[in-house]
Amino acid sequence: MKIAVTYENGQVFQHFGHTEQFKVYETDGEKIVSSQVIGTDGFGHGALAGFLKDKGISALICGGLGGGARNALAEAGITLYPGVTGEADAAVEALMAGSLSYNPDTTCHHHDHEGGSCGHHGHGHGDGESCGHHGHGHGCRG
Repeated sequence: MKIAVTYENGQVFQHFGHTEQFKVYETDGEKIVSSQVIGTDGFGHGALAGFLKDKGISALICGGLGGGARNALAEAGITLYPGVTGEADAAVEALMAGSLSYNPDTTCHHHDHEGGSCGHHGHGHGDGESCGHHGHGHGCRG
């Protein structure tokens, strides 16, 4: 099984469509067999789903992502684990152990993505749990 993580400086990068690197882990189902950092070759947003599919990725750990990218990943058959923060290596180890803390309703992180999938929010910023910067828990679906 191949697991990809949006990657920057050892951490889970927080905006899928703007990631410039993925760390790809090859696993045997129980442990990590190998890992490597790969560049995105200039692909962004929805095109990244095809890029990952072509690399044989079956699961993705990331921070936030827009609705278009979420749909493209689903169409590519890639299992999504969004809303993850912290060290990339630790996230993959937690996923394999069945203890990864993620938020399946996370769909965005920033306000500057195409398609307006985050909509317009007249709310103040809170703790950022479900939608990047908006601590009001609506999942930010558009």
